[in-house]
Amino acid sequence: MSMMSIRAATPRDRDAIRLVEEHAFGQPVEAGLVDALVASGDVLAELVAEDDGAVVGHILFSRLFVEQDGDRFPAVALAPLAVEPSFHGTGIGGALVREAHIRLKDAGEKLSVVLGDPAYYGRFGYDRSRAALFESDYQGEALQALAWGDAPESGRLVYAPAFGGF
Repeated sequence: MSMMSIRAATPRDRDAIRLVEEHAFGQPVEAGLVDALVASGDVLAELVAEDDGAVVGHILFSRLFVEQDGDRFPAVALAPLAVEPSFHGTGIGGALVREAHIRLKDAGEKLSVVLGDPAYYGRFGYDRSRAALFESDYQGEALQALAWGDAPESGRLVYAPAFGGF
């Protein structure tokens, strides 16, 4: 039986992360976003899931700001989450989300935003109604938010510059 573990990503994981992202999404776009976020220093949490020593899952959270009335409130953006297709349905994605949330809350983060499947991310507390009042280039049914504390409910979402190229 294999043994899955979750740990912080390291520089030696870059090639394996790229492959997981490309396999999971069937294209290099998300892998390029990961590379750009890492290069720009906007990564707040990045974890990998390993199965018998091989990277089979990846999650990344980058800095996001909510701008409102001249103030900037720090938040995080979950993007991307990827699992090798042969491991879909095994709980690796959920384990990555839950572990990252623990680490982010422990670090004092108060708000997370994701653009993704509401049925999937809703299982972790993300809610469309929580994100409905934000101004965003990505506003729509897939934009969801999760608050762990006192966080703005409206304002303009400002993503890391790397998102502008994708």
